[in-house]
Amino acid sequence: MNWTRYGEEGIRIVFGNTVSADVHEKVRRYYFFLKSLHLQEIIDVIPSFTTCIIYFNDQMTDADTLIANLQEKERALPEIAIPAPATHTIPVMYGGQYGPDMEFVCSYAGLTPDEVIEIHSGTVYTVFAVGFIPGFPYMGTLDKRLFVPRLEVPRLKVNEGSVGLAQLQTGIYSFESPGGWRIIGKTDRRLFDHGQEPYSLMKIGDQARFVPL
Repeated sequence: MNWTRYGEEGIRIVFGNTVSADVHEKVRRYYFFLKSLHLQEIIDVIPSFTTCIIYFNDQMTDADTLIANLQEKERALPEIAIPAPATHTIPVMYGGQYGPDMEFVCSYAGLTPDEVIEIHSGTVYTVFAVGFIPGFPYMGTLDKRLFVPRLEVPRLKVNEGSVGLAQLQTGIYSFESPGGWRIIGKTDRRLFDHGQEPYSLMKIGDQARFVPL
């Protein structure tokens, strides 16, 4: 673990340099450890592929004091109960009007639409992070046969529920937003609901599988 300052009111903890199951589990365990402490001085904890970022109230503490406090409490880490990952089934309408980039993906990968669908829906994915808009799950690892680059120029509007590919990840747009992923389908599952908790359907560590309609 490597601790560094992240702006004036943030601390970043780095658990590794590569995206892997081992690093992901370390991030996940430490994230739930931090949440279990219920420290008033911590405003938010944001887990990512290889890091956790802690935002703190600088009126209540400073970075050095908070780091020392957390490192002292780490002795209880092995005893923290980590919630079991949930498993999500995501029905998807692939191709056609729902997958405007299916033709490109097939051409780039040298596959037929049926083969793309079979490969994409044949993997159980892990949610490595949730961002860039609320509820958007970054999931991996995508089969290397479906590796495609992002759009050179992002779309100004991607429909809510769009299922996309980017390099070795797949994700779902939880809201209508700009985006640069290659869209191959759409789901009607709602990924974020600000009217009830938990707001996000998926959390880090969850599993997901796509089912063609």
